[in-house]
Amino acid sequence: MSLNKSRVLVIFVAITVTFHAVAQTVNDSVPINRKELRIVITVGGTAAVTSITGLSFLWYADYTHSSFHFINDNGEWLQMDKAGHLTASYHIGRFCYELLRIPSLEEKKAIWYGGSLGFVYLSIVEILDGFSSGWGASVGDLAADAAGSAVFIGQQLAWREQRLLFKWSYHPTVYAGFNPSQLGRNLPEKMIKDYNGQTFWISANINSFLGKTTRFPGWINIAAGYSADGMIGPRYNPVEIDGITIPSFKRTRQFFLSPDIDFTRIRTDSHLLKTLFSVLSVFKLPFPTLEFNTREQLVFHPFCF
Repeated sequence: MSLNKSRVLVIFVAITVTFHAVAQTVNDSVPINRKELRIVITVGGTAAVTSITGLSFLWYADYTHSSFHFINDNGEWLQMDKAGHLTASYHIGRFCYELLRIPSLEEKKAIWYGGSLGFVYLSIVEILDGFSSGWGASVGDLAADAAGSAVFIGQQLAWREQRLLFKWSYHPTVYAGFNPSQLGRNLPEKMIKDYNGQTFWISANINSFLGKTTRFPGWINIAAGYSADGMIGPRYNPVEIDGITIPSFKRTRQFFLSPDIDFTRIRTDSHLLKTLFSVLSVFKLPFPTLEFNTREQLVFHPFCF
């Protein structure tokens, strides 16, 4: 996954969530509202085309066009970029599904059309990568994109709800200072580029697996996370960068277990709160966390981001 590409995912999700907040207030009809549906399709389509166009004309401007080609980047960043693709595809599909349900589009159509848009959108970005001499299309990225859409669609078809939420969290690290061109020069760039500070989570809702008679709180989840540490470069850590010696860091996989909250299961009649809860469901909140890593260490964190 190109580091520039990850920015466009953030932009697309931000545009989609913003429109979601506005459109939440107009869902008053049970039969399909074709006027609202046209608005959703027009605004959503405009957001997608605008972000793709911006990517094509601005972020690929420094690279010449080439014949379409693939690259194998599956060994990079200890597969953290693939976890990012899966999570982005999942949430783009989830937001698009929610948008299509606003005009009361039939459930199965909203699931298939909306849920597939994460894969479709990211595939278009992957095609742009394939025609850029600076990058290349990645089969691994496409597989992760497809998995993200499949997880959303499969859950919605099977359970009519998302019992497993994919989430993201971030904390600053020291590593970006050694390679700012790849890991970020400022906080917004570091949040997107520095995989050392990112964690991707699968947050499972306990209540939904216990049956209808349970009194277990419906908003409490248990989350399993994956992250990596000690990465200065994509495949290996360079000895020096721009003449500056880089300390030796051990590239380490990290696995986490932590309690979590599913805000979407907190009942409210407020459209504003529903939108806020939908946005919050992208992020894993800090809670006491148990870590196991490939250094064979078992670590307890009072609060883990």
